Order: sequence, then structure tokens, then C-alpha cells
Amino acid sequence: MGEEISRLDALRFARRIVQQQITRELALIDKWIADEERRETERRQGDEQRPPTPEWLIQYGLNRANLDAVHVGDCWAAKKSGRCRPATRDQAIDALRRQVPPCAHCQPDSVLGVPE
Repeated sequence: MGEEISRLDALRFARRIVQQQITRELALIDKWIADEERRETERRQGDEQRPPTPEWLIQYGLNRANLDAVHVGDCWAAKKSGRCRPATRDQAIDALRRQVPPCAHCQPDSVLGVPE
């Protein structure tokens, strides 16, 4: 038979193993923290570089010639269509007066005070 280790030696051995595991786990958590800090910095920089949301949008048809709708700048339906371009207040009013339909969701005609 081999030499038996003392209870004290076994406890010291167990402590070294736990210390190695803790060191490894702390290094992993530190990496996760660094990764998240990098992502937050990138998000913040992206937000700072993003152009401001336009006040008004005009939605163009599939052929990019026809005007399909007028939207308020942050309308979810306009974002979903992907066929909108920023417009000035005067351009939005002019489009509504030329019978371009207002978005049923954001109702820019009501916001702009343009009667139907």
C-alpha cells in the first residue's frame, strides 16, 4: 500500500484545488465584464453617432417615384416599411395637401393640423 496522507495534508490539497478553480472562474468573470464594458462603449458611441430622428417622413412606393404616405418621424410603421425619407414640416404639409395619405397609425395630419 502507498503512504497515507494526513487529514491536514488533504485539507491543504483541497484548498489549493479550490483556489485554482476560483482563480480560473474570476478570470472568466473578468473577461465577461471587459466584454460587456466594450459592448456598452460601442452602443454609446453608436447612439452618439446616429443622426437624429427626423420630425417627418415621406414613404415612397416600390418604384421610388410614387408617394405612399406621410408619417411622423418616429412612426413604427414607417420604420417597418423601409421606404421612407426624411422630410421637412413644409414638405409633409405639402404632401398631405396633394392627397398623399397620412399614416393611419401616427396620424401626421392631426399633428400638423392639416384638414382632410
